[in-house]
Amino acid sequence: MTAVLAPTAAAPVKTRERILLVSLALFNAQGEPNVTTNHIADEMEISPGNLYYHFRNKDQIIYELFERFEKRMDETLVLPGARRPDMEDMWLYLHLVFETIWEYRFLYRDLVDLLSRNKKLRTHFSRLVERKAEMARTICRALTQEGAMSASEQELNAVACNIALVTTFWLSFHAVKQRSGAIDTQSLAQGIYQVLSLVSGYLQADEREHLQVLARAYLS
Repeated sequence: MTAVLAPTAAAPVKTRERILLVSLALFNAQGEPNVTTNHIADEMEISPGNLYYHFRNKDQIIYELFERFEKRMDETLVLPGARRPDMEDMWLYLHLVFETIWEYRFLYRDLVDLLSRNKKLRTHFSRLVERKAEMARTICRALTQEGAMSASEQELNAVACNIALVTTFWLSFHAVKQRSGAIDTQSLAQGIYQVLSLVSGYLQADEREHLQVLARAYLS
């Protein structure tokens, strides 16, 4: 009897995972407001009742996807422990942040609407934005201490805030700019270039040249 029941016991976990993956793909492709639980069930070829067995509503699906995004971002926002961060760390930091944003882009494209509906989501997202700013501030401060960058503490805070601002709202800005609302990987590359440009004016000549080499790679 146990051997017969084991596959059945494992099946809900598999279905639950599929719901999350299909939901993420639909949200990213069509925008979260345009996708209902019925759309998700139809895409999976399961009944709405089967979906509701695993998730009470769409907001629960969104929050679990956000938890995965938050975990990925937390792993990204980690500085090297044994040395001071350098320009390569700034590039890597931005690359990984934008890569994670792309994977969960529906969160950013529909950000204001999502946060207005969910206080818990708003609180956690606010924490992530502050962590982005702190990461950028720490890297810029280290570059300043090494003499690669020349900026006052006030300027460092402004640059860090601008980096957090651009990384958070770049997809929305780009979608409006494009008019069609289309978002592609090139728009992410342009976002990375835009952020790197925020730092460029504060760098010494050698570091600025190094930064330009890194930045141009995203526009080729």
